[in-house]
Amino acid sequence: MEALLFDFNGTLSDDERVQCGVYRELFAPFRLLTEEEYFAELAGLSDAEIIERWLGAGHPAAGELLEGRTRLVGERIADGSSVKPHVREAVHRAAETARLAIVSGAARSEVEAVMRAGEIDVFEVVVTAEDVARGKPDPEGYLRALELLGVPAAEAAALEDTPPGVAAAKAAGVYCVAVLGTVSEERLQEADEIVTRVDVALVDRLLAR
Repeated sequence: MEALLFDFNGTLSDDERVQCGVYRELFAPFRLLTEEEYFAELAGLSDAEIIERWLGAGHPAAGELLEGRTRLVGERIADGSSVKPHVREAVHRAAETARLAIVSGAARSEVEAVMRAGEIDVFEVVVTAEDVARGKPDPEGYLRALELLGVPAAEAAALEDTPPGVAAAKAAGVYCVAVLGTVSEERLQEADEIVTRVDVALVDRLLAR
């Protein structure tokens, strides 16, 4: 493999439960959201798609909610603590020999702040919500990352933690590794393989393929 493409929320940044809590707070005045509903129906979608899916298209508070989500999640993970040591080590190992990209449905400001604070600011390409018209499970973000890297899909592997992310990577023709922790193993069966965490051993094995 020549390139590794990482999802951000839940894969590089262990923050899906933070996001869940924020959405539950923000949606409470409009429509209650349980933790079970978040992980069953919304985890892995872009922020704009989450709001549309839960409150309906064209909701008058959508813009305010999106800004609130970015601000609140950013405040809670801005110190970089959501990037675990074994993930940081894996990213730095990969950066020694591979082309690296992030493919995320989050805002660029959030992704870049956590990259800096978490000491993983080594990615050549970062594709965020602002860079695509359609979020995951659409493959647009992955196709854009491959284009910017100049790497064919056959020479890349993606690391994802949710069904929409896995579907996006597979639709782009990329080998996909699903990482447990956000949803059940049964919901990640579309991936080429399922692992318990991102670490140096995983990176070494993927790049040796």
